[in-house]
Amino acid sequence: MNRGFKASMGRTVGAVALGAASLAALLGAGIAHSASTSRADQDIASRLRAQIAVLASDDFDGREPGTDGEAKTLRYLGKQWFDIGLTSGTNDPGHEWFAPVMLVAREPAASSAQFQRKGGRLVTPKDILVLTSGKRSLVRSVPLLFVGKGRGRDYSRTELAGRVAVVLDGNTPDSQRQNDLLEMGASAVLTVLDGDRSLDQVAARRKRSGYALSNDSLGGDLEAFITREAMTVLLKGTGQTLLGLEKLAEKPDFAPVPLDLTASMEATTRETTIRTHNLIGKLPGRRPDTGAVLFLAHWDHFGECGAPPAEDVICNGAIDNASGVASLTEVARRLSRGPQLDRDVYFLATTGEELGLLGAHAFAENPPLPLRQIVAAFNIDSNAIAPHGTPFAIVGRGMTGLDATIVKVAKSEKFKVVNSDEANDYVRRQDGWALAQHDIPAVLVSTAYGDMTRMRAFFDSDYHRPSDDLVHMAHPLELGGAVDDVKLLSALGRWFGDLRKVPASAVSSMPKGTPAPAPTPASSPVPPTGK
Repeated sequence: MNRGFKASMGRTVGAVALGAASLAALLGAGIAHSASTSRADQDIASRLRAQIAVLASDDFDGREPGTDGEAKTLRYLGKQWFDIGLTSGTNDPGHEWFAPVMLVAREPAASSAQFQRKGGRLVTPKDILVLTSGKRSLVRSVPLLFVGKGRGRDYSRTELAGRVAVVLDGNTPDSQRQNDLLEMGASAVLTVLDGDRSLDQVAARRKRSGYALSNDSLGGDLEAFITREAMTVLLKGTGQTLLGLEKLAEKPDFAPVPLDLTASMEATTRETTIRTHNLIGKLPGRRPDTGAVLFLAHWDHFGECGAPPAEDVICNGAIDNASGVASLTEVARRLSRGPQLDRDVYFLATTGEELGLLGAHAFAENPPLPLRQIVAAFNIDSNAIAPHGTPFAIVGRGMTGLDATIVKVAKSEKFKVVNSDEANDYVRRQDGWALAQHDIPAVLVSTAYGDMTRMRAFFDSDYHRPSDDLVHMAHPLELGGAVDDVKLLSALGRWFGDLRKVPASAVSSMPKGTPAPAPTPASSPVPPTGK
């Protein structure tokens, strides 16, 4: 093993060891198991606790992609995985263990908007906000078309092309209607804030940085928001009033109304490139040509997300998702200690999940193996929520062909799986959803979602806040369910990795005669710098 790697790991572990011990003492009964808990389960819980304490320590500064916190995170996880016996899973000699992911952060820079009535002077309203997800977008002298509430109608491209669609915000402040109008051909969308939202609220939300993979094409969309008062002024002298248009929009036979106005709008963004990485390890199987099983969890969080004068400004992400990464490591440990499986088992720690599942998308767009070879993928996210004995839920239930087998394996391990789709409310908020978009059979199987009352309590309290740090959290870390997660996920890995249990002929996505890439020679992971 590389001496520099050993030395730097020693410094990292040494810096947090004392903190980890004191944290464990502070947690006390919140993570203690009863006397009936097996020694093996206690050992799993102890390892989970120790790893979470390290990853969620202030020394890792919230594990933000592209920072020193990332470098420390990858160094720590890389050593853990190497010591367990994993090999590099990138299948790329140029980038062993750490697969580069290039992100682009975009934030609004400048905007302008002018309107003109026929034969009238130009009007520049003050209370308007113009945004684009691209580098620069503009329209010049484009007519406005009032589309009411913007739903319940399929527009042809000839109706919307070359027009700014004017839509009422109402009490539906999501972006789906606006996105649909742009998809159907509108040159831009102007949303009239006639509901509860204010322009300041929209600006506060939309002026944050947006993130994308660097190879994603720049969007050409243009979206604007205007107050009800400013829109009322714009319509003066056109023969139409906002109140009259709102009444028309309520009619069942509403049809779009051309407005006697044209718009010229422009918006630009600033871009920052972020160099970050996925960590990919592998347990080689005897028959890599028969497919692979994938386990994944995101390592990233928000870094310093609080603002002075707050005493605590670091979003440590203890539950979200140090607990998931620790569980991922323990699944790897358990599988590495058993007999070699038929199929390869990949372990993926993704970056950029908090920025839009971007690391998972990057993995799927540049995978280390053909995606059709992935027999099953199991995501692990925020699983230190429920106590031992809580039934499991499947996030993604009914969306893959995995459910029946998961229930069967759970029963053999004396676990219960809830017969409910309630957890699917969160399916789009985790990395499994990104993989599913690339036709990978991916689910999240966890006790955390088996008790939705506890899960929602976490979302309403510590989730994405500095208090998710083992010290200030409203609900103490609960490792009983996380231990159960590790045990069932390990059993699922053994089941799907066994050709006798899941033969190649039984997997519709299995390739015929397509060999997996040759294993990368085992070597110590040397983390990239965090800059």
